[in-house]
Amino acid sequence: MTDKTEHSEKMQKLLDLIAELSDLSHISAVLGWDQYVNIPPGGVEERGTQSAALGRILHEKFTTDEVGQLIADLEEEVGDLTAETDEARAVKVIKKQYEKQTKVPLPLIMESIKATTVANNAWVEAKTKSDFSIFEPHLEKIVDLRKQYADLFKPFDHIYDPLLDDYEPGMKTADVKEIFDALRPQQVALLQEIAEKEPPDNGFIKQNFKEEYQKIIGRYVITRFGYDWNRGRLDVAPHPFTTEFGLGDVRITTRYLEDDGVSALFSTMHEAGHAMYGQGVAEKYKRHPLSGAASLAIHESQSRLWENIIGRSKEFWSFFYPSMQMLFPEYLTDISLTDFYRGINRVEPSYIRVEADEATYNLHIMLRLEIEIGLMEGTIEVADLPEIWNTRMEEYLGITPPDDAQGVLQDIHWSGGMIGYFPTYALGNLASVQLWDKMLEENPNVPDEIARGEFDTILGWMREHVHQYGSKYEPQEIMIKATGSKITPEPYVQYLRDKYGEIYSL
Repeated sequence: MTDKTEHSEKMQKLLDLIAELSDLSHISAVLGWDQYVNIPPGGVEERGTQSAALGRILHEKFTTDEVGQLIADLEEEVGDLTAETDEARAVKVIKKQYEKQTKVPLPLIMESIKATTVANNAWVEAKTKSDFSIFEPHLEKIVDLRKQYADLFKPFDHIYDPLLDDYEPGMKTADVKEIFDALRPQQVALLQEIAEKEPPDNGFIKQNFKEEYQKIIGRYVITRFGYDWNRGRLDVAPHPFTTEFGLGDVRITTRYLEDDGVSALFSTMHEAGHAMYGQGVAEKYKRHPLSGAASLAIHESQSRLWENIIGRSKEFWSFFYPSMQMLFPEYLTDISLTDFYRGINRVEPSYIRVEADEATYNLHIMLRLEIEIGLMEGTIEVADLPEIWNTRMEEYLGITPPDDAQGVLQDIHWSGGMIGYFPTYALGNLASVQLWDKMLEENPNVPDEIARGEFDTILGWMREHVHQYGSKYEPQEIMIKATGSKITPEPYVQYLRDKYGEIYSL
């Protein structure tokens, strides 16, 4: 923890307050983790009340006039909030959080927490039964609450801006649209070229790999990556996620499918990427205003890098494939490394976003962005979502989901009120390649290291250029410092063209 003698009295008062709020926030996160992993159905309603009570305490402690005055005094004391010091950036981050939270009335916060807690349980039931009508009234409530929230931040360029800013600070709806508009035609063109080629076989993956062995390979892989088990654990949840209870406790979950032998492995690698970011924040930021991540896109850049750029690479599987063959000989003994590599990278429009290949994944995100914007603008009604979803899946990917579970109900995010979150997935894809390219430029031997099952150079580079800073810098600042450029689609498109050009002989 930072030495108290290093700060002015007022700065120390702010740091002490944030440390206490951090503790309470992490207690709330424990309740959330337990809700997704362990809670019996009968406990959901009371859990909503418990979470709302903590939310009320957090809000009331943070949004007092005294805290506002303290922030104002510190802004004057520090001067330039864009200076490189931790103090300046801490005040900058807290000032923005305070300005946002003081605009939100406590009753809206309480209602939102209760609504999303109950909605999550309804989503699980609706998905299990593949019946959107079970979730529909809950989503209508959530959309209404999100509109109320966004309206508090008028004037804005677009009603979606305040929601996006919660996950991607400084990013506007127009910025995302510009990036996606440049990306979409290039990805569609690539897909059209790939569609004309014979796809590699991946039938050997679509088997019932023993769950206990899937767990073994998943834990083995992320251990070699550098996931710290002394500060984390792996559990099962309906939808994989990562959560943090502090720098010393960053947990991940995954799910195991009966008809896909590698899905759990890739989701485990994905969540480990998130978790290693959380574990890599500088120790001095424990219980500190800068302890969080720069943004969700930067978070996604880490998960997608470990899952895809590394986890779906030839070098990675040249090391790990013998272990897979040993664990699952009945399916993989007669499958060569080359055929396995091509099979796991098969481009194939799919119903489920988290199972999507790299060449189609961003189209899933663009579809969701359009729907979320429509919901917020009022041009799309919740009741029409299943039909709209299926129509746009046909337009984007040429397939129509057979049921709600594989369509509009597949993602957990809306049940948690996380409208504005989805664009960060695609932005994270773009950022992952930019960071990878720069890391490779400085460390050209990394592919050989991966082929030996060594990942220290990669994790060390990410620690130095991304992880350690926590939320000290905004996402575009992180990207400029690390790579020299803001998030841009060109490197990602080139990465896809190079990779799939080889696999499909384009």
